[in-house]
Amino acid sequence: MAKDTRAALLNAALQTIGERGFAGASARHIATAAGQNQALVFYHFGTVNDLIAEACRTSTEQRVALYRTEFDQATTFAELLAVGRQVHVTEHAEGNVAVLAQLLAGARGNEVVGAAVADALNLWVVEVEKTLQRVLADSPLLPLVDLGGLARAISAGFVGIELLEGVDAEGTTRALTSLEQLAVLTETLLTELDKLGPVTSRLVKRKLKPLTSG
Repeated sequence: MAKDTRAALLNAALQTIGERGFAGASARHIATAAGQNQALVFYHFGTVNDLIAEACRTSTEQRVALYRTEFDQATTFAELLAVGRQVHVTEHAEGNVAVLAQLLAGARGNEVVGAAVADALNLWVVEVEKTLQRVLADSPLLPLVDLGGLARAISAGFVGIELLEGVDAEGTTRALTSLEQLAVLTETLLTELDKLGPVTSRLVKRKLKPLTSG
């Protein structure tokens, strides 16, 4: 019973944020949405911020798990981008992007929620980084690339695209198309790099090395 109550409050917290914004996610509104007594918010979670933080982490764990098979099967930049498109379409349709925007706004100056949002975003970064490891597994560039940094850049880019959708749908489409073109270009360059002579190959690596050792 307690488990069901906690689950109801966690779901209601995100629902309330989506409907009323972060500032409107009070204990009273969350409890009403969950069909629970307001006192149970504090009994189970201590504070509203702690409830929202746990809801953020729990929900993201569930969302990432839905796409893990697709991430695990991606072996090229194009396939990674295809997963990103799938995430984009589904998360927008289910209203999760609106919640993310509110959580990002609420995280400013809020240590508890800010830490939870950072943890949640890192769950996506981990999946992207594992995919990049596979994509670059046979590439001579692998030792020269900061996979963690690249994974964060890609994840941050998709978060930005998700938020852009709400105000500029055409711009979102153009951004995704540009990423597809970049994916094709990157894969072509990686293929051609393997064909370079040893002198040219060493020169490319020498140019890249300072970028990853700074």
